[in-house]
Amino acid sequence: MQYTKPTRVAASGPIGGVDVALSAGSLASRRQLLRGLGGALTIPFCGRFSVGAEQPPETYTNPIGVTIADPYVLREPDGTYFMYGSGGGDAGSPTAYPAFRSSDLIHWTSLGEVYHRKPSDAWCTDFFWAPEVYHVKDRYYMVFSAQWRNNPANEKENFRIGVAVADKPEGPFRNLHNAPLFDPGYPAIDADVLFDTDGRMFMFYSRCCYKHPVESELAAWARKGKLYTEIEESWIYGVEVKSDFSGTIGEPAMMLRPPLTLGDKGTAWENLSVTTHEVNRRWTEGPCAFKRGGTYYLMYSANHYLGENYSLGYATARHPLGPYRKAVNNPVLRKDTDRGGVVSGPAHNCVTLSPDGTEMMCLYAGRTKPTGDRRVLLMDRMEIKQDGTLVVHGPTTTPQPVPSFRKSRKA
Repeated sequence: MQYTKPTRVAASGPIGGVDVALSAGSLASRRQLLRGLGGALTIPFCGRFSVGAEQPPETYTNPIGVTIADPYVLREPDGTYFMYGSGGGDAGSPTAYPAFRSSDLIHWTSLGEVYHRKPSDAWCTDFFWAPEVYHVKDRYYMVFSAQWRNNPANEKENFRIGVAVADKPEGPFRNLHNAPLFDPGYPAIDADVLFDTDGRMFMFYSRCCYKHPVESELAAWARKGKLYTEIEESWIYGVEVKSDFSGTIGEPAMMLRPPLTLGDKGTAWENLSVTTHEVNRRWTEGPCAFKRGGTYYLMYSANHYLGENYSLGYATARHPLGPYRKAVNNPVLRKDTDRGGVVSGPAHNCVTLSPDGTEMMCLYAGRTKPTGDRRVLLMDRMEIKQDGTLVVHGPTTTPQPVPSFRKSRKA
């Protein structure tokens, strides 16, 4: 696959400025699942290999030995990878967000929790999820979601997007301002920033399902069958962001939402949390945006994040703020347990390049039968075909060639 280097790149991120513009359930159950992640990750992790540790590995096998949710990878110009994810950050804890370092995307060394705050007066109190870190000029900016302290109505889900900053990718990250980046008037999570080739920055995020019932043919079907009285939905929004992360420009606009009708077989996979009687919610979350050529790709996750049908899709547009059209080959990543495999719930991804810059790699969280309820890191190859179709070659649990590092071997 051939890439074209853009004439201007504002920041390094998941595809590092090499060839594309970047993107750069119950609440209690999610909190319980993620609570222990940070404390458990105190030693280096590596995947399983088919050759001895004394030799450069030729293959790797999923999962890659890191317990993490919502992974995000920053690829630095010197080839070092830094990965961040959900975990830690309980109420009263001064830190959150486990981070890791790698040179090959396979061996990951824990850096501990890299976000620091003062619990007594920080704007955010709890539920620290989905961090992403971008290298802009000589600083590192982290966008993340957390519970907002300003909560006079005592809302159960009062999440907002925040920004923290550090001088190094390993932190410590501290709040840029003691307030959310903006207040859309509803709970918001899963921020992802795309640095366009013209220097502008666009943020994508998910409006939560909480208190957001939406009428649709599926909602009518659920009422008729006496399954649920209403169906709550999360939608992905987009908005331009100021270059110094001090605020937004203009009003957020809706980019993606669950399907209104039941007649489209291509979007039926987004309804599974409801049609399998799992929960009265439909999710459109975990945005991951990038640009290739003149096309903007917006990857997203649908269905219950704790369920087996959590899956990955994408949509395309000619402008960063849409309109986006969902792909006909969705979902591009889903469970394989119904096909004799062991992986379920593979979604909320990020995209990066192999060490030599020739391969696109999709990193995501999922569960396997051996790992049980823990969400663990998996990685598979991803490509954009000549006709613009996005394909993820996974989930795999058999030995795969390591991400290409041919240039490193020659050095």
